Amino acid sequence: MPRLVVTGAINWDINLFVQDFPRIGEEVPVVKITRVPGGKGANAAVAAARILGKNQVALIGAIGKDEIGRTQLRILRNEHILTPGIKVSRQSESGQAYIAVDNKGRNVIHTLFGANTDITAEDFRNKKISGLVEGSHAVVVIDPPMDAIEEIISQAWEAGKTVIWDAGVRSKLGLEALRDLLKRVDYLVLNEVEYENVFGTFFSEDAQGIPQLQEMKPKILVKLGERGAMLFDRGRMIKAEGINLGRFGLKVVNTVGCGDAFLGAFASYLSLGKNEEECLAMANLAGAFKATRPETRGSPTEKQLMDLMKRIQ
Repeated sequence: MPRLVVTGAINWDINLFVQDFPRIGEEVPVVKITRVPGGKGANAAVAAARILGKNQVALIGAIGKDEIGRTQLRILRNEHILTPGIKVSRQSESGQAYIAVDNKGRNVIHTLFGANTDITAEDFRNKKISGLVEGSHAVVVIDPPMDAIEEIISQAWEAGKTVIWDAGVRSKLGLEALRDLLKRVDYLVLNEVEYENVFGTFFSEDAQGIPQLQEMKPKILVKLGERGAMLFDRGRMIKAEGINLGRFGLKVVNTVGCGDAFLGAFASYLSLGKNEEECLAMANLAGAFKATRPETRGSPTEKQLMDLMKRIQ
C-alpha cells in the first residue's frame, strides 16, 4: 500500500519560451518549445515519489484513451508511481496545458482540462481507489471536480488520514461555501491570490491576527514563491525564508511546477513523521530547486535536495 495518495490533474504541457510576453494583438517569436508531462496532481505525485521511493505514492486522476494518455501512464510508472487509480476516459481527450514562459521564468497558462473533469465521486467509491486511501498515511487533494473533492476528503478524514488540500481554483468559492468541507481538512494550501479568495483580504505576514484564521480548523500553508512560505496554526506561525538562488550561482529558468514540487515535498516529509518546521523548510527548498529546471516536473530527488541544502548552508 502507498504511504501517500495524490489526486489531481494529469496534463501534457506545451511550453513556449519567449523573451517577453506579447501585448494584446502583438506577435512575439518563440525561442524554444518543449512538450513535457505536467498537471498539478501528476507533478506533485512525481515530486513525492522522488523523495519517498518506489511504490510509495499512488495517483488518482483521469486521462483520455489516446496517445498522450498512454504516454502519461508509461512515464508515471517509470517514476515508480502506483497507477491503478487512474481512470481512462472514452469521452474526452487527455488534459493539455499551453504555457508561455518569459526570460524571467514567469508564466502564463492556458489549460484544456479534458479527461481531468471526467473523474467523479462515484469513481472514488470504487474499492480499488478507496483501498488506496485506506492504506495510506496521508492524502493530497488538488483539483478534481468538486463532488470528487468532497468524496475523497470525507473518505480520508473518516479513515483518520492526514488531509492536505491545495484549493487552487476552488478558492474562488470563498470561506463560507468551503467552511463545512474545511472541518475535515488538516492543511489548507494556498498562494497569495487564493488566500485573498478564501479570506476576502490581502495576505499579510501578520495574518495570524485575522479572526477568520483564528477559528479555522485546518492549518493554513501559504506559498509565497521566491519569498518562501508560511504556515499558520491559529496563534502559531512558522516561516521558511525565500532562497536567493543567484547567490549560489543558480538561475531561475521556469517557475511552472514549483508549487507542485513544494506540495509533494511537504506531504512526503509529513507522511514520514517529520515536524512541520522541517517539512516546510524541505518543501521550500524543493520549490526553489525546481525553478532552476526548464521541465515542469523538474522536482528534486532526495539526494539532490540534500546536496542543495549543503550548498546553501
